Amino acid sequence: MSTNEYKRRRGQLMRMMGPGSIAILPSAPMARRNRDAHYRYRPDSDFYYLTGFPEPNAVLALIPGRKPAEFILFCQERDLDKEVWDGPRYGQEGAKEEFDAEDSFPIGDLDEILPRMLEQCERVYYAMGYSTELDKRMSEWISGIREKSRAGIQGPLEFVALDHYLHDMRLYKSRSEIKKMRDAAKISARAHLRAMQICRPGIGEWQVEAEIIHTCAVAGAREQAYSPIVGGGANGCVLHYIDNRDLLRDGDLLLIDAGCELDCYASDITRTFPVNGRFTAPQQALYELVLEAQLAAIEKVKPGNHWNDPHDAAVRVITRGLIELGILKGDLSSVIEKEAYKRFYMHRTGHWLGMDVHDVGDYKVDGAWRMLEPGMVLTVEPGLYIPGRSKGVARKWWNIGIRIEDDVVVTKTGCEILSKDVPKSVQEIETLMAKQQPER
Repeated sequence: MSTNEYKRRRGQLMRMMGPGSIAILPSAPMARRNRDAHYRYRPDSDFYYLTGFPEPNAVLALIPGRKPAEFILFCQERDLDKEVWDGPRYGQEGAKEEFDAEDSFPIGDLDEILPRMLEQCERVYYAMGYSTELDKRMSEWISGIREKSRAGIQGPLEFVALDHYLHDMRLYKSRSEIKKMRDAAKISARAHLRAMQICRPGIGEWQVEAEIIHTCAVAGAREQAYSPIVGGGANGCVLHYIDNRDLLRDGDLLLIDAGCELDCYASDITRTFPVNGRFTAPQQALYELVLEAQLAAIEKVKPGNHWNDPHDAAVRVITRGLIELGILKGDLSSVIEKEAYKRFYMHRTGHWLGMDVHDVGDYKVDGAWRMLEPGMVLTVEPGLYIPGRSKGVARKWWNIGIRIEDDVVVTKTGCEILSKDVPKSVQEIETLMAKQQPER
């Protein structure tokens, strides 16, 4: 993203805040993997959304109308001895030159400088509960300011939930954000194509996972947006299966739910296909039912429809199909009303997508489903899961888990499928898998 994009976001937030207010937002801490080893650092999404600043141990302060600086960044100082071990830091000058901070102070000066800024403000925009350490310090700062009341220092009178405003902003993606998500989806599409082409009976789920991660990494997306799900056979019926440790068996389906993260923007794609490249008749029947449901749901993704319209469409198609196949019994309206379909389709049809794979943004406003508007990005992912030994279900359906998921952006006239490069019809999948490629 350009520095102008971050500046525009900060300006939008400060206009909503108004004069006499301050917003305070910390970066994410380093996450410990074990003992003295850490995971590779990933910035907090809210903090990064407003700053583009990629380092830990930083705090953002926004003060609308403040002279001489509205955008203040507290961050680590340059330290050549530590930088030998951990790499270069931006420091105060870098924060101003590279990220357009109008002022920058060492993070060690936070307790001295930030309380003085708070003294001049009436409202504090802050996300309580995110950082226990900063919550404690904030409480101490406010207590200290209130002790000065006899000296005529009033300080903040109101605390406002920052995330309420910020998360609504993040729900509407700019053109540059959509381009980034389109690029992420294209990279993930290549990974899914690679997985289909190297899949065969006898290889391990972990080997397929490795191919996915490798394909994304060489294209510039070193991180996955979430732990990949690579579940063969019965494992595909476990919604959040991430062990990826079993061998793939002839005659089973393989469900892959995987998407890379590119510059802190997520993709999220699921495809299900036969390990040996050919669907059995029961597998194809259920697969085409899920695909029909997904296409019906995608048709409902357009301005003027509400958030639940795609889900309602998918539920209706899946329920009708399960009745026709004899897996559910009863008339369509009563089966839907009783939610009998939830035995085999227990999750929602999608979620918001953005900097987080389950992105921020309210699904309801004033108790009603939110209306879809241009710039919103969501997943559409109906599924069917029939574990082995399912009571009252014919054996031919057992251990079939199917999910088909695409990333979809709402446009002015309808929607765009960002992940359209991954085939999903039975014929397309079988044709692609017939052109098998070797493992690395």
